[in-house]
Amino acid sequence: MKLIVGLGNPGEKHEKTRHNLGFLVLDRFLRDFSQVQKTIWEDNKKFKCDMAKIDWQPKKGILRKVILVKPKTYMNNSGLCVGLVSSFYKINPSDIWIIHDEIDLPSGSMKIRLGGGSAGHKGVMSIMNSLGTEKFWRFRLGIGHQKGIQNLKFLPRRRADKIKNSKSVEEFVLRGFSSGEAGKAREVIKRGSKAIQEALENGLEKAMNRFNTK
Repeated sequence: MKLIVGLGNPGEKHEKTRHNLGFLVLDRFLRDFSQVQKTIWEDNKKFKCDMAKIDWQPKKGILRKVILVKPKTYMNNSGLCVGLVSSFYKINPSDIWIIHDEIDLPSGSMKIRLGGGSAGHKGVMSIMNSLGTEKFWRFRLGIGHQKGIQNLKFLPRRRADKIKNSKSVEEFVLRGFSSGEAGKAREVIKRGSKAIQEALENGLEKAMNRFNTK
């Protein structure tokens, strides 16, 4: 069984913001999978999320049970929902895929990887704390650096994390995509959906080879 989690904040005012890229990709994947123009998300109060369950039958291999989740706990507490779902269904961290925005990557780019630090992303940090490990998969979707926080990787870690947690960064991720970013955002949402499909069909390594931005 796979647990695929899109990160974001619930509520209409957050729907089209950079920080909700995980929600947007998971919505697109579900539409692509279901081939219908209606949602099959269910409000699951027990697990504090919107949830959808699907069966994925690869062309080669056994049928996979897949749980799709959009936490309703707000970004900073995403780990609560992920911990509840993974514990109830006994899903190993290595079978958990987290779809989230990433300021460290250029707008429109994508990196799939296993484990690593949170890079200052509070949703990922919450999940690491809840699961007690960083060994889960991340589909990192680039939203670009805000002006003034370029080249964070060249700064000492403590200083870089302080910048990422600043009010200006929070305002940046909670705003909608600019007109100049809209095209790249649509493309990365589409590619994110296809990357999930590729990973379910042929495995994560092939998805990395095909979709990771060079």
